[in-house]
Amino acid sequence: MRELTWWQRGVIYQIYPRSFQDSNGDGIGDLRGIAERLEYVSALGADAVWISPIFPSPMADFGYDVADYCGIDPLFGSLSEFEQLVIHAHHLGLKVLLDFVPNHSSNRHPWFEESRSSRDNAKRDWYLWHDPAPDGGPPNNWLSRMGGSAWEWDEHTEQYYYHAFLREQPDLNWRNHEVRRAMDGVLRFWLDRGVDGFRVDVLWLLIKDAQFRDNPLNPCYRAGEPEHHRLLQTYTEDQPEVHEIVRAMRATLDIYGDRVLIGEIYLPVSQLIKYYGAAGDGADMPFNFQLINARWNAAVIAGMIRDYDGALPEHAWPNWVLGNHDNPRIASRVGAIQARVAAVLLLTLRGTPTIYYGDEIGMTDGTIGPDEIRDPAELRQPGAGQGRDPERTPMQWDDSLPNAGFTSGKPWLPVASRSSVREQEGDTSSMLSLYRRLLILRRCHAALVQGTIENVAAHGDVLTYERHYRERSLFVALNFGGEASAFESRPATVLLSTAMGRDGGPLTHGTNALAAGEALVASM
Repeated sequence: MRELTWWQRGVIYQIYPRSFQDSNGDGIGDLRGIAERLEYVSALGADAVWISPIFPSPMADFGYDVADYCGIDPLFGSLSEFEQLVIHAHHLGLKVLLDFVPNHSSNRHPWFEESRSSRDNAKRDWYLWHDPAPDGGPPNNWLSRMGGSAWEWDEHTEQYYYHAFLREQPDLNWRNHEVRRAMDGVLRFWLDRGVDGFRVDVLWLLIKDAQFRDNPLNPCYRAGEPEHHRLLQTYTEDQPEVHEIVRAMRATLDIYGDRVLIGEIYLPVSQLIKYYGAAGDGADMPFNFQLINARWNAAVIAGMIRDYDGALPEHAWPNWVLGNHDNPRIASRVGAIQARVAAVLLLTLRGTPTIYYGDEIGMTDGTIGPDEIRDPAELRQPGAGQGRDPERTPMQWDDSLPNAGFTSGKPWLPVASRSSVREQEGDTSSMLSLYRRLLILRRCHAALVQGTIENVAAHGDVLTYERHYRERSLFVALNFGGEASAFESRPATVLLSTAMGRDGGPLTHGTNALAAGEALVASM
């Protein structure tokens, strides 16, 4: 496996810092808490931690509204504590990735405060300002992803500014080269402190149409969808000029050696793959979110795997994601039994997997009462189902009441359920044990890390595929149904199964059976 980089060999573990571990009793997770739990992440078998935003912020969107790109919010700790965390992680063999949020800042960032101070301020063009329409209203029909118009009127300078998200999150003008230089300095600041790479927030949104043209109506819009879906995002996302920015980011990371650039990009595969760059000079891994939104069906997912793998340029490395801080948890989407199938799928597909904290113990979405809602996406669009609080509830470490070992104080969000790390650690049939076994399997079998994926097929509810590397071949079978199903196989030995007692057993040539919701990996 030596010819692969660490991020190609490895497994990424996403930490939502507010919810991972609180060390001081204020009910909010922090850097010391993360540091205390890094040995758990290492023992799980992950190779890197991606930490969601920890920069100084008014927390209008819980850190995705950055007021200082080169600091740590006191809520989470200090810059010194972060530097110690990086040292500790590296000692454990873990890489550290930060969330980089370049599309927008907080409206309380000094850059924006200068920009809005007057029309002739030197930083005026660092953000997207525009005169009103002839009727005095917004310049065009662009909509915020948090609901309502994406334009906010500024009384002082009598112009509108653009915000793709909250009005407290004004978009930066990436056509301005001073903005690009400043953001390049941000990357270097953290790289100089030992950071091993970045996940770039909403990378595909960085450039907007220079002519500020109206977005066309979406003919496929359905009632109940988020309001901004009423429009096709023709002029507010995936503009051609964004690829120049991605290449520049990648070039900076290359100066520092083996660093990884990951892009958050919600686009169809045909557009997604362009972010690798024509010559492999783009993002190392544009996030592949297909499994998050997929119908949980063997035929659908088989087609998805084939199409994605077939579309990748020769220089591109694949990746897969089951969940994150913006989407319902996999165990809530497909149920506890199929969440085990999903774990086997994620960790046997070709490419780098990302695990969302808590998925390894089968955490489900929490129940958030009306007076417990914190997410502005839900507060601004009540009843629209846009809230992300349920998938951000605190990590469940033990069975202690009332907060499962997350905090000694009142947690910022209620704990979702009682299933915990401590409860599952001694149970060989638990979800945690399954994840650990799968991650050991990846380390022991090069075919799962750098092998090809072949013969992807669906047979009723059963999805099968093979992983091949040199003389070794592995066979994977997953039952997406609620009943036992047959599948065809060559002679093989079961290395791992979600069904108890099957490990080490044989698969015969011809027809074999999978129990309802069973998934297995076998050596051929």
